[in-house]
Amino acid sequence: MTTDLQKLHTIWQESRAFHNTDFPRIGFDELTNAIVSVGPFYFYVIDFYDMSLSHVSPAIEYIHGLDPEKVTFNEVLNTIHPDDVSFVADAEAFITKFFRERISREKLLSYKMNYIFRSRMANGEYVLLNHQAILLSLDDDGRSGKSLNIHTRIDHLSNLNTRKISLIGLNGEASYMNMSLEEVIKPLPYFSKREKQILKLVSQGLSSNEISEKLFIAAATVKKHRQNILEKTDCKNITQLINECTRQGLI
Repeated sequence: MTTDLQKLHTIWQESRAFHNTDFPRIGFDELTNAIVSVGPFYFYVIDFYDMSLSHVSPAIEYIHGLDPEKVTFNEVLNTIHPDDVSFVADAEAFITKFFRERISREKLLSYKMNYIFRSRMANGEYVLLNHQAILLSLDDDGRSGKSLNIHTRIDHLSNLNTRKISLIGLNGEASYMNMSLEEVIKPLPYFSKREKQILKLVSQGLSSNEISEKLFIAAATVKKHRQNILEKTDCKNITQLINECTRQGLI
């Protein structure tokens, strides 16, 4: 096993559940149908407790030449281009850190992870695959239980790996798009109850005077709160503030 593949195993070892976990009540078909395919794809469920695979799509044989009845997770990992294994390991480490520091445990099952890498096809050719993953279960300590992984061939759309990571919110959760591995994961700023009220009203397009009338406070107080919010988020103007707060899931 290469050093980078070993790094991947170490990341999953540290974040995986310590005991077997069950599927949530949401139906498996409902999950797979929520993913829009833009090319040939296959899927499988990985159990991080023992790294076993289940629900393996028959299409994995057409795409990778792997037997869906016997394929192992290591065989899937070994299809990753040697030059992209390090990126995949770093992307998984980034996602693990982001989830631990930014997303509360009860929301972890409402996110789809996404990035791309080169992968070896059945004919030996390497092409771009779009990796999507949704956690299906967690243990009592919030560690990964099972995950639905979907790999879609997208070389007809692009031959460039952007090396970006997106965490797409489901069920109304905020999305975090096109993040780079070098991006600093800033801690969420703390907002008072009043600041949260004003932030929400600002995002709805209300002026300071309108917010003042709605909350029965002085316009000068609203302006002071707005300035405090800008400083806490390191934003220079309201447009940047709304974009940043939306990206961070604050509104």
